[in-house]
Amino acid sequence: MNKEYLALLRGINVGGNNIIKMADLKVSFEKMGFAKVKTYIQSGNVLFETECLEQELEAKIEKQLSKDFNYKSTVVIISANVFKDMVRQAPKTFGTQPEKYKYDYIFLKSPLTAKEALTHVSLRDGVDTAKAGSGVLYFSRLTSQLSKSHLSKIIKSPIYSRITIRNWNTTTKLCTLLESRQDD
Repeated sequence: MNKEYLALLRGINVGGNNIIKMADLKVSFEKMGFAKVKTYIQSGNVLFETECLEQELEAKIEKQLSKDFNYKSTVVIISANVFKDMVRQAPKTFGTQPEKYKYDYIFLKSPLTAKEALTHVSLRDGVDTAKAGSGVLYFSRLTSQLSKSHLSKIIKSPIYSRITIRNWNTTTKLCTLLESRQDD
């Protein structure tokens, strides 16, 4: 029986680098034998179904994407149920004040843990907050102080190659898409 997953690609279509058309990305996933493949926006979000074992998916997908698109592919693979839990288990106030805060989900590539990731995330007092979840950090930034946020410093962090970031809107939309697929 097929199980539903989400692949979060990191480092594509950013600043003119690693440009991948979503139609081509969809074809690549179908070529790997995945079913019900759907992409969502240009940041590299792919919903798909497969009978493959979860622990085999990351290596299989990274290898094929690297070959198909001539770049060093890094993906975070999350089962649909785990992803929905990540969204539901966010801190109580996370996402509730979009006029005051920008909210981001920092998804972690295994074996990176949230506890370890938190030790490498720089926070600006009074501007940034980060909370650990299972396989994710919930990061918020005060909108009126965005230029003072330390989120951009994560690029220099040793964990940067093992994370991918999605904003609140993208993450909650992906959750909605996953839920609607399971209703079909």
